[in-house]
Amino acid sequence: MPQRLILTALVVRDYDEAIAYFTDILGFALRHDTALGSGKRWVVVAPPGSAAGLLLARAADDRQRGAIGDQSGGRVFLFLETDDFWRDHAAYTDRGVRFVEAPRRESYGTVAVFEDLYGNRWDLIGP
Repeated sequence: MPQRLILTALVVRDYDEAIAYFTDILGFALRHDTALGSGKRWVVVAPPGSAAGLLLARAADDRQRGAIGDQSGGRVFLFLETDDFWRDHAAYTDRGVRFVEAPRRESYGTVAVFEDLYGNRWDLIGP
């Protein structure tokens, strides 16, 4: 089997608030929520139909808490591809997602940058 990237860890403040945001606001599916002991959980969310997901990792110390919302130094960190840009842009806007720029056309599609509940920057990209 060839290699494939299956998870990206995203440092979060709280498991339950992150689960609520990704499932209720972005429409992701909760794939796993398993207690690991000592307050740690294995929490995975993913867009419906996506092979890859996000491992929501609760910050465990001051260094990790300092990375919440700034895991990429202010650059776009995650790229969410959709089959219908305008549908998802409208739905996210209606649910209070903060887009930091107006949608624009690029050679690879229509794109707009939004911030998640912690301030991490995402590209929403459609054909």
